[in-house]
Order: sequence, then structure tokens, then C-alpha cells
Amino acid sequence: MAISNIRYGEGVTKEIGMDLQNLGARRVCLMTDKNLSKLPPVNAVLNSLAKYGINFQMYDNVRVEPTDQSFLDAIQFAKKGEFDAYVAVGGGSVMDTCKAANLYAASPSSEFLDYVNAPIGKGKPVTVPLKPLIAVPTTSGTGSETTGVAIFDFKELKVKTGIASRAIKPTLGIIDPLHTLSMPERIVANSGFDVLCHALESYTALPYNQRRPCPSNPINRPAYQGSNPVSDVWALHALRLVAKYLKRAIRNPEDREARANMHLASAFAGIGFGNAGVHLCHGMSYPISGLVKTYKPKDYNVDHSLVPHGLSVVLTSPAVFAFTAQIHPERHLEVAEILGADIRTARIKDAGLILADTLRKFLFDLNVDDGLAAIGYSKADIPELVKGTLPQERVTKLSPRPQTEEDLSALFEASMKLY
Repeated sequence: MAISNIRYGEGVTKEIGMDLQNLGARRVCLMTDKNLSKLPPVNAVLNSLAKYGINFQMYDNVRVEPTDQSFLDAIQFAKKGEFDAYVAVGGGSVMDTCKAANLYAASPSSEFLDYVNAPIGKGKPVTVPLKPLIAVPTTSGTGSETTGVAIFDFKELKVKTGIASRAIKPTLGIIDPLHTLSMPERIVANSGFDVLCHALESYTALPYNQRRPCPSNPINRPAYQGSNPVSDVWALHALRLVAKYLKRAIRNPEDREARANMHLASAFAGIGFGNAGVHLCHGMSYPISGLVKTYKPKDYNVDHSLVPHGLSVVLTSPAVFAFTAQIHPERHLEVAEILGADIRTARIKDAGLILADTLRKFLFDLNVDDGLAAIGYSKADIPELVKGTLPQERVTKLSPRPQTEEDLSALFEASMKLY
């Protein structure tokens, strides 16, 4: 079980200057994106760095939904700066970019593909020591402040992939619910859907003792190990918080209790999936994001078309869980009940349909786009979407039910329209 240290509480960001002092940091890299650089969370960090006399350089060129090129730009900055500590302030895009910058700056002779997940990269184990990284999440979604995973779009193949190693997880996650108050409505919704799927997928993933092959040496044990008794606790707890608070957090930006609890749910789900892993919703989401044509979501201030990660994940969830439920149907029923389904008279063989209907109702209530067709895809795109899912073996192999290319085609087709 591997997680970062985390610190939670309103206003804890003001301690970050002291943390860096305690680490003996002399040259700090502060990473964020252009939008956030003008908002209160970054301001809070800058105030703390100034108060404690921390010498830093700011990199605010992180791309929302990073690419291999945007990772390489940040890595270049990190190598030049010769930093001895990193601070990432932002959503998953910022934290993931900072993890990659820290890794390659610590391993300057490595090729970019050395650490990228197989089969796209070489997936080499990380054996170099990294510098301390403090992550300050400003969204309630990725849980990236607790995980050893960094995701990016590999432009040449039009597919998302990433780097997964415990060695790159942050040293400390600062979970300050004040930072969630600047999030617009759709960002709250889409990041919340990521938490929902992290919890559902890690709880229903292939059990850890059925995953093959067993690594010959612990250094080769993957970050994503399959559902296990420790991750299960965190996944279920995160799911209960999502069921109770997500709708409230979206509908009322002033609901501080709901926003604070979703910020915690994101970290809890991160602890769960950061060790158990995710499966088909995430595996299929990577080409949905990577092949985007013209879709631009509401509330996102970006100059390129993009499908927000949480949206790309949740749109296939009704079809996916209807498919996986024949394995461990009781787990699928259990999560349907947490999300509000009445299962008193349910038959175990209907678990998948019940969970799929519960998810559809949940998404409909939150006016989520009506399936993949609503974000610009058609049946003609299915072969490309399937092709983009096939390299995602790191996660698709954790599905409790193995899938063929025909199965994936059928799942994409079933996700074209939700309601």
C-alpha cells in the first residue's frame, strides 16, 4: 500500500513555506497553469513562500489535459532550473506534469519513453532518487496528490497513456478545501465524476490475488494491483461521500461543507485506486479524450478542444458496469445501493442493469451530455476508439471480466446515447 502523506484543513496552504524550510529547500519550482496563476490558491502559496523567504521560480505553462510535448517543455524547465523541491498547485494536469518534470530532471540521461507505460513506452522501474514534491490540489477529482501516476496525451498515436510508479508520488498533499471555492460548476461536476469512477472501478477491479503475472521482484509490482482489502475501505468511503455531497457541491458553490467533503473524497478515492487501479471506464476514456474533434466544454477557459477527463470516463460507465457485473454482482449491487438504488427486492442477476440505471439517473439529474454522440462522436468512430483502447492494458487487464475487441465496440456503441 503506497500513499503520500496528506494534510487536511481550511487554510493549511499557509504552512507550505515552513514545510519547504523544514526540507532545507534552496531552489523551488512552483508549477501551475495560466488560468490558476491569477486565482486565490496560487496567491495563497505565493504569500507563504514570500513570508518564509523561499527562493522559487514559477512555471505556469502547464497544459490542461497535458500532451507529451507539454510534459517535455516542463521537463526542460526543471532540468535547467536544478531545483531541490517542487510545488504543484492545480488539478491533475498540473500535479501530473510536475511529477514528470521531477522524474526526468532526476534522471537526465533517460529517454522520454523509458518510464512511459508499456506497450507504448518501456515501462522501466524508477530507481533514481527524486526531489520532494508538495502537491496542492485545486479540484476535487484526480486524487493525484496521493498517487504515483502521471497521465498525458501521446499526440503521435492520438492516445492517452502515462507513467505509473510509486517513486513519483508526491511527498505531501496539502488538501485545503478553501481552494475548491473558486471552481466553476461544470469543473466541480466533471472532477466529481472522476472520483465516482475511481471509487467504482477500484472496488470492482480484478482482485489482487487473481492478477497475473505475479512480479518476480517487488520493484516490478505495478502501482495498480487489483481490488484489495485496504483499497476497498477507501473506495467505499469515497463513494458514500460522492453520493451524499456531489450534487450539493455542483448546485451550490457556497455549500462549503459539500465542497470540503468532495475534496476529501477525491483524496480518499485516490488512495483506493492509486493502489487497486481502475479498469474499463478509464481505459476507454483515453481515446475519447485523445480523438476529440471540436468539443469545448462549458466553464473551461482553454484555447483547444478537449473532453474533460471526468466526463470522458463517466460517459461509458452505465455500459461498462452492465458488462462487468456478471463477475462479482454483489459488489455491483452494493455500490448501486450506496448511490441510491432500492435493492430490497433486487435479483442478483440484475445487478448490472440496476447499477447502469442508477448511474444514468445520476447523470441525467446533473445534465450531463447525452452520451458520446453529444460530444461529437458517431458509430463511424468506433473502430478508432477501440484501437485507442487496446494499448491501455495497464488498466483494461484489471477489468473483472476480460473483453474482446467486439466487446469494446459494443460498449462504445452502447455509450453513444445515454438517456
